[in-house]
Amino acid sequence: MKLKLMLLFFVLILLALGGGAAYVYTAPEFEQNPPTITAPKNVIWNGKTPIFITLQDDTGIKSYEMIVSDGKTQVSVAKGKFQEGVKRVDLNLTYPKNDGLDLRSPKLKVMISVNDQSKWNMLKGNSATQIIDISMDIRRPTLSIISNSYMIMQGGSALVILKAEDTNLKELYIQTPKHKFKLQPYRKKGYYAGLIAWEFTQEDFSAKAVAKDEAGNIATSSLTFHLKNIPYKTSTIEAKDRFLDGKIADLAEIEPEYSQETDRLKKLKLVNETMRLKNEEIIYNAGTNAEMPMIQLWKIKPFFPLKNGATIGGFGDKRHYYHGDKNNIVSTSYHVGYDFASTQNAEIKLSNPGKVVYADMNGIYGNMPMIDHGMGLLTLYGHCSEILVNVGDEVVEGQVIAKTGTTGLALGDHLHFGITVQGVEVRPVEWLDPHWIKVTINDIFADADKVIGK
Repeated sequence: MKLKLMLLFFVLILLALGGGAAYVYTAPEFEQNPPTITAPKNVIWNGKTPIFITLQDDTGIKSYEMIVSDGKTQVSVAKGKFQEGVKRVDLNLTYPKNDGLDLRSPKLKVMISVNDQSKWNMLKGNSATQIIDISMDIRRPTLSIISNSYMIMQGGSALVILKAEDTNLKELYIQTPKHKFKLQPYRKKGYYAGLIAWEFTQEDFSAKAVAKDEAGNIATSSLTFHLKNIPYKTSTIEAKDRFLDGKIADLAEIEPEYSQETDRLKKLKLVNETMRLKNEEIIYNAGTNAEMPMIQLWKIKPFFPLKNGATIGGFGDKRHYYHGDKNNIVSTSYHVGYDFASTQNAEIKLSNPGKVVYADMNGIYGNMPMIDHGMGLLTLYGHCSEILVNVGDEVVEGQVIAKTGTTGLALGDHLHFGITVQGVEVRPVEWLDPHWIKVTINDIFADADKVIGK
């Protein structure tokens, strides 16, 4: 009997210990997950932009400390203790001033430690540590303009060549009111060239070069151009029933949401405006995704895509479509290319070599190949009856790439010829003019080459 009591007592003790162990392992206050520290492990820092650090824990943060070391001296820059309930702490590390650190030290080390409120680990709780290795960089990139085009016209293009140097250079571009234009390496390390554009719908224009490094240091340099505004044409076009029931109805079938619209004038607006914007986005994306490798030389000849082609439509025309009464404007759009007409199904020949980046149907533009000629300059050829090249093809001067037609929003056989600079539609007339190319492009390269050398 005594033995049975002892065995029963022993079993009860085991059950109690097991229950206690189970409670310790499952109770929220005994959770075993260490706190998390969200912070970069390696940083190039200018000491001005804060480094953001986040501490988190399921049960709550009990304490934390952040120590900065320059290799000789350690400084506690932040610490805190909490009673309960604080599950997240956001810290902004700024450069500790007047705390004994060597301001000239190129390297810093940040040590972050945090403890939680858990009763695990003999009531000591869980802990986590992380180290951030910092390379100091307080110098701005060096930036200087070597040469740039004298003039830029509203809707036109220009060339910029500059020098930018920084060990940790991250980003280099020309900032205009609406766009960032990338630059590509030119001839030697530290030199860059890029085409820029003044969007034709913008009355004012300015441009500055911007260089940013990994540490967040920024250098800028304003560019000086002689600016010339262009009075673009405005025209009024009648949307006849034959046009609405023909071209517009056919194009609306491309998109199910357009084809379901029964109101002919609303359908015109959908095709002429909404679809047009989607088509132009494809053109813009092709331009902004253009490759920008280092170049040693960039030469461009005037474009003459259609032999004996007559100009029948200008760039930048604002077209108001009316139905019935001239005051009844039902849709408005811009024409962002040159229209050339020759013979039916005329051959479209390349004036400059390049690479095919698009060759497909593109809504109102119809069958449309696009060619990348380098430096972010792309040409497009709309309304083609057939496309004779494929995406990825390397094409050469004189090659027939397509034939004119009436696909897309074209009422007669013709070529819609467009040019973009990094996706921005620009005046083709400039790139048709040998004198403009000489003074705006070739002479600028020649001037810069005198500075850069061989």
